[in-house]
Amino acid sequence: MTEVNKIKQATYHLRVFSISKFISTFGNSIYSFGISLYVLELTGSAFGFAINLICSVLPRILFAPVSGYLADRYSKKFIILLSQSVAALVVGGLLVFNLLFSVNIVAIYMTTSLLSISSMFTGITFTSSISSLIDKDRIQRAMAINQASVSSSAIAGPVLGGLMYGFVSLNVFLLTHMVSYAVAVLLESTMKFKLYSTYADPNTKREKIFKSIASGFGYIKTQGTLWTIMRMALLINLFSVSMVVGMPYITVEELGIDSFHFGVIEGFFAGGMLAASLYFSIRKELNNPLIVVKRGIIIIALLLAASTIPVLFTFTYNVNVFYYITLAFLYGVTLTCINTPIGVMFQKGIKEEFKGRVFGLLETISQAMSPLGMIIFGLSFDWIGIGWSIIPSAFFLVAITITMLRPSIIRGAALIVNHP
Repeated sequence: MTEVNKIKQATYHLRVFSISKFISTFGNSIYSFGISLYVLELTGSAFGFAINLICSVLPRILFAPVSGYLADRYSKKFIILLSQSVAALVVGGLLVFNLLFSVNIVAIYMTTSLLSISSMFTGITFTSSISSLIDKDRIQRAMAINQASVSSSAIAGPVLGGLMYGFVSLNVFLLTHMVSYAVAVLLESTMKFKLYSTYADPNTKREKIFKSIASGFGYIKTQGTLWTIMRMALLINLFSVSMVVGMPYITVEELGIDSFHFGVIEGFFAGGMLAASLYFSIRKELNNPLIVVKRGIIIIALLLAASTIPVLFTFTYNVNVFYYITLAFLYGVTLTCINTPIGVMFQKGIKEEFKGRVFGLLETISQAMSPLGMIIFGLSFDWIGIGWSIIPSAFFLVAITITMLRPSIIRGAALIVNHP
């Protein structure tokens, strides 16, 4: 295939990727929001809701390394089409079960677990495939489009999910979700997953699964700059939880902001992520992305500290709502300005034969860090208060950023992006 034809095919991939990603993530967002309401209706307890959340998170922690191993060993296209098809069948199975016996909480938990595993296989394999689908000059655009799809679904999914929950039956709700998977499968089946592949004979075919996963971890540890960035990303994920836990606690519990306005605040967070994603999708690729990442982390730390101001000082209700709307939007923008450059560096810096395992391990550690952070900050808020929990954390985040993202690491990141 000539280079011109490859560019045309890559352009097609970019379009299909954005459409299929939006369809599948939008369907997942609708399902997650709507099924949570059904769980609350069936159980009438927060514990039942928490169990459904665990069914969504725990499988991702356990199976992400396996997903990465399979993505490196077998056909990525086959894995993606199979996992999306399985997801459609799982939702279809719940639909048939509801028609025959009426849905129960156990069936919902099982469906949530299976869909979590399926979406994790699809996500990790797709992420590890981007550099094979898209030319290197548009990887930033692909990563930004991926984030835009997630942000768009986060905004629109709960709205449509809430409307569907109120006006249509569970059967229609499940059928819509199943169709979204089917459409995504049809679109993805037209993609050529080896368009820019440079790897033909993976050594992982001669390695057992645990040894192969360990070699993936060993590989990333030998990559000085990428290993530092990976550790930095995990720390960001840990501290970001303080905002995830702190925002509802501060706004709803401490300041008495009602649920509707809190929903608006969360919507602006997703809106900030969407705005930044669209910006990265049209601007030229960053020459030195780690400078943007470093500045972004420092801004995140400042936003964390700023989130405590209405608790320390007294403002009117409307001022508090507007303040947190602004804060949430800026937080969404800044988080995307960190995640997108990091994603580009991983895409360009990790060897193709290791990408699945590295992204799988990153998924496992990231997912594990979130509940750990929730426990740490949840207990901290109760024991020592909001201010003494978040403000020192913000200073610590700035300190480790300045220490870890030193000039030599920043120069190394520039070399990865400009001379992959």
